[in-house]
Amino acid sequence: MWVHDIDPLALELGPLKVHWYGLMYLIGFGAAWALGSWRARQPGSNWTEQQVSDLVFWGALGVVLGGRCGYVLFYHFDYFLNDPLWLFAIWEGGMSFHGGLLGVLVAIAWFSHRHGKRFFELADFVAPLIPIGLGAGRVGNFIGGELWGRPTDQTWGIIFPRAADGLGRHPSQLYEAVLEGVVMFAILWWYSAKPRPRMAVSGLFLLLYGVFRSSVEFFREPDEQLGFLAFDWLTMGQLLSAPMIVGGVVLLAIAYGRRAPDAVKR
Repeated sequence: MWVHDIDPLALELGPLKVHWYGLMYLIGFGAAWALGSWRARQPGSNWTEQQVSDLVFWGALGVVLGGRCGYVLFYHFDYFLNDPLWLFAIWEGGMSFHGGLLGVLVAIAWFSHRHGKRFFELADFVAPLIPIGLGAGRVGNFIGGELWGRPTDQTWGIIFPRAADGLGRHPSQLYEAVLEGVVMFAILWWYSAKPRPRMAVSGLFLLLYGVFRSSVEFFREPDEQLGFLAFDWLTMGQLLSAPMIVGGVVLLAIAYGRRAPDAVKR
């Protein structure tokens, strides 16, 4: 089995240290801006490139703030109780997708109010722009040798030195990069290329992410400080993804259950 020995630093110039994980965030935000701008230029999009730039900025802010708050509250709430100021210790790392999603939803709600657009008009527009960032983030996790998978004797298993046990483990970060990044982007980009009932794109995003994340959790090592939450298999990632699956199904049912679907122009 291959021993993971990738340097997490992409660049080091004196006190300046640039991590691959940070660059992956830039790739994700850059891809969202580029794809959103391209769609804004399409006939009948009802979007301007300036609106896309503003939305990406506020969305990025929501990702960072929500991701940090979610990580602290969902995964290290005991640290927060002992030291509430640890919430702001962003230099120690720690981000949560589910917290970042909540942050993005807040940004969308604020943006929709300010620009006079309906909430799901924004959400449906944003959903296909997210997966590339998710995939890039998981690649960043892999390069950093963190959030590794459970032990395996398969030939593609990888030994992560930070696990400190010498066991070959599933590269679950790459599983997530493929499903949450490549596969989900391909499905959502294709699906949203034509007018769909309002809420449908958002619902499909929630459903796909919830299913993909819950599936990969069976190969991912549960967080050490939490372990399994119940039944010797339920993880925090699965618990937080369950409402997304339910919400996705509900939104799709509402979207296609209307007599006159309110199609979103792309």
